[in-house]
Amino acid sequence: MQVSGFSFIRNGTLLGYPYLESLRSLLPLCDEVVVAVGKGQDDTLARIQALGDPKLRLIETTWNESMQDRGYVYAQQKMIAQFNCRGDWAFYLEGDEVLHEQDLAALRATLQKYVDNPKIEALVFDYFHFYGSPNTVAISPGWYRRAPRVIRNHLRNYSPDGLFFVIMDKNKQGRYPNAVLTNVPIYHYGHVRAVAKMQSKIQQVSQYWGHTPPAFPGYGNIDPHALTSFTGTHPAVMQSWLAQQAESQLILNPHYQITSRERRHRWMMRLERLFGWELSKKDYRLVKP
Repeated sequence: MQVSGFSFIRNGTLLGYPYLESLRSLLPLCDEVVVAVGKGQDDTLARIQALGDPKLRLIETTWNESMQDRGYVYAQQKMIAQFNCRGDWAFYLEGDEVLHEQDLAALRATLQKYVDNPKIEALVFDYFHFYGSPNTVAISPGWYRRAPRVIRNHLRNYSPDGLFFVIMDKNKQGRYPNAVLTNVPIYHYGHVRAVAKMQSKIQQVSQYWGHTPPAFPGYGNIDPHALTSFTGTHPAVMQSWLAQQAESQLILNPHYQITSRERRHRWMMRLERLFGWELSKKDYRLVKP
């Protein structure tokens, strides 16, 4: 069994991504890791090259600045990396996502278990979405709680979005992949980067969604019902980044008025508690092996 990891990044240092930590967490699992590195204004490419790992394969790209439709430029860069993967499985990890070293052996065993089962097209991961501090996670249905991150590499598929895959059984009609749960979490740190870095990120990437960058005064403007405390441990590769580049404490705005969307999510969480439902968006179809 061969496992290819893949990712994309541009201006990772400038925008406060833990992209080196992300790659370092993925490399031990994979036989190769393909990274589409966009031409930017910082030292991202040089820093990745300095990792010096022979399993890394870097593709230098130029982003389409005129592509401003719902973040599709992210999907384009994701597919550039994915379509250069050579393994049986292709494992997508974004530049602010990290694997925990304690899960690698079980994850490798799961990949091996299903590699010869064609019914299983993708593997789905749980998520810890850290928000405002390393000690707080977002849990409302507004945050995807699970997502497919491993795809069988011989399938005809594409990504209309950075977050998911579409299987193309027919030329003009796609579907979500048939998948199983890994019961392994991905640690998502994009919303604990320093406030100044998040402000820069919002200013730079909003154009790819075709809208004016919204104001970002800090992480405090959020429904507290959407949050809970994190009681686990962080991946070892994240210790330095969390100490030096992450916000250390979340201070909620006591005067914040929740939005209609957040109010709807409160009702959804009540229904989940009452009936045992899980109402977050799902870009996959769970099947029995």
